[in-house]
Amino acid sequence: MAPPPPSAPDDAAEDAAAPGVAAPLPIPTGVVAPSRLLIYHADLRLKVPSLPRASASLDSLVRRNEGFLSAATETRADGEWRQFMTIRVRPARFHALLAALGGLGTVEEKKLTTDDVTAQHADVAARLATKRAVEKRYIDLLGRARKISEILEIEGKIGEVREEIESTESRLKTLDDEVGYSTISLACYQVLPQPVPEAPVVSFASRVVESFYTGWTLLTGLFIGLVAIWPLWLLAPVTWWWLRRWRKRQLAA
Repeated sequence: MAPPPPSAPDDAAEDAAAPGVAAPLPIPTGVVAPSRLLIYHADLRLKVPSLPRASASLDSLVRRNEGFLSAATETRADGEWRQFMTIRVRPARFHALLAALGGLGTVEEKKLTTDDVTAQHADVAARLATKRAVEKRYIDLLGRARKISEILEIEGKIGEVREEIESTESRLKTLDDEVGYSTISLACYQVLPQPVPEAPVVSFASRVVESFYTGWTLLTGLFIGLVAIWPLWLLAPVTWWWLRRWRKRQLAA
């Protein structure tokens, strides 16, 4: 009778995945921990006098430093012509390329970050090696299994472990890529000249028509104003009669 299949491993305790595996597992033989693994990243913002000339010089600088352009976008908005680029370069050429890019224009913003992923890389590599060892043990158990139920159960466990292996391999490749190539996020922009609208040329006839319209507007406004004070026109005769009467009384006295 075949031995019972081991339970599935997890990230916290890989030793629980199969019998006979000690806990915790050390880094397996053949996995060499690197001295230091650093990820360099820079954010750079430049104001350039001519974006086309700056782009041509940038391409030359990137090739000269054995880097490559992984992404680029270009926009024109708010009176600016902008380019956003992501540059990947070997760590040995990172600072040299960064200094050369700063000479393309006026540096308005510059940020540098360095992440030490040595321990993280060693941990992921150890997990990967452990998962592969667990997969091998499952395969050995599968070869000794005789019952259909045992075979199906072990095959299911193998499928789970292989998914974990693929995920861990992907994470390890991402770390290797980030360590192997530093990243520079570059933003360049050129201020676009704003066109000044020319004063319209007004002909003599247009000026005469405009003057006539202005005069007519003034005349109609005056007429409307006189109509608006109609109560004063009604009070004027009464006021004039009262003043005459008052004057006569003053003379009679």
